[in-house]
Amino acid sequence: MTNSIDKDKIFTLCCVSLIVTAMTFAIRAGILGELGVEFSLNGEELGWINAMAFLGFPVATMIGGVLYNALGARTLIFLAFFCHLLGLILTLVAGGFWGLLISTFLIGFANGSVEAGCNPLIADLHPDNKTTMLNKFHVWFPGGIVIGALASQFMGSFGFNWQWQIAIILIPTIFYGLLLVQSTFPAFDRQKNSTMSNLRNLFNPMYLLLLLCISLTATTELGTQQWIERILGASGASPMIILALITGLMAVGRFYAGPLVHRLSPVGILFFSSIIATSGIYMMSQVNGPLIYVAAILFAIGVTYFWPTMLGCVVEYTPKTGALGLSLAGGIGMFSVSMWNPVIGTWIDSATEAAKNANVAPEEVELVAGQAVLSSLTIFPMVLIAVFALLFVLVRKSNNKNNQAQIDNPTVQQNG
Repeated sequence: MTNSIDKDKIFTLCCVSLIVTAMTFAIRAGILGELGVEFSLNGEELGWINAMAFLGFPVATMIGGVLYNALGARTLIFLAFFCHLLGLILTLVAGGFWGLLISTFLIGFANGSVEAGCNPLIADLHPDNKTTMLNKFHVWFPGGIVIGALASQFMGSFGFNWQWQIAIILIPTIFYGLLLVQSTFPAFDRQKNSTMSNLRNLFNPMYLLLLLCISLTATTELGTQQWIERILGASGASPMIILALITGLMAVGRFYAGPLVHRLSPVGILFFSSIIATSGIYMMSQVNGPLIYVAAILFAIGVTYFWPTMLGCVVEYTPKTGALGLSLAGGIGMFSVSMWNPVIGTWIDSATEAAKNANVAPEEVELVAGQAVLSSLTIFPMVLIAVFALLFVLVRKSNNKNNQAQIDNPTVQQNG
């Protein structure tokens, strides 16, 4: 076991690595238009570049759960550091579509390795407070996006090009690399971390339903945020300020998630979150100017608890899936976003063309197209409302069954 100082340092290391992950999302969203102009890329090509970040993520998590069980968290987080460093450097020297594609995949792979290594590590270090600590860890995804979005906005306003904006991510990358060298990780228990044991528990209805849920929650949250700059660029509001507002509210909400998690069930939180997220995206598709900020607040409240609470559900409701189940859940979420990104890019191209053909005023074409795409994106949280209602019934039924079993046979709890 490690002492409390080791736990604190490891948690800080995990948080900084997640800040790097988030900054790559935010800054890439901020420079997407600039990349398109400099390298003459259309919406579909930019969509494929974006998709590589989300494709690299599930590739890392699919093998990350196995690596965690075989080698432990330290090796996995070191792999994340190496790929972050290499991916950022290759992005800086990229000469076009293929260079950006490969470097973005490496960054996505690093991001997935962070999730695959840190999520089960934090759950293991805090066995009595898993969902709350996972929410506190994931404060730094929206927190890092705030940092990245504001850095992108500030640097862009002073004329710094996209290369400088990418280069600034190297600072926290090197910092978490130094923390990694200095940290002493807990002793690795190979018997507890068994890939074969995890595999045997993956194919059950509850886990498969949770995979469906996380695929939809991830696309609702990240599929929308990644295209903020393109979709809302002509709305009369600042896309980067909107992104900072959304993620700032998410960070605050996740930091204070503990009381809410204990008062409401995780599934109940997710159900109401889906309703609010649907309202926020729909409102963004209907308004412009200052009201966009109101819609963004609704959207932020809706997606705040999606990712960490979904991971908490995997830990709480299917604990025997272990590190493999947790990393695969994250991988499925990001894989879904990677598959939808080119589709969203195509939606933007098609909506733009349709607006032009409808003789929309040139200065309003992007606004009309962006609102049409946002309207299409509401389908994801709308489906989630129904799915979480079903999940709520299944969880309550399972809990009632377990409670009845304990009443009928009190030794079950003692022996289990």
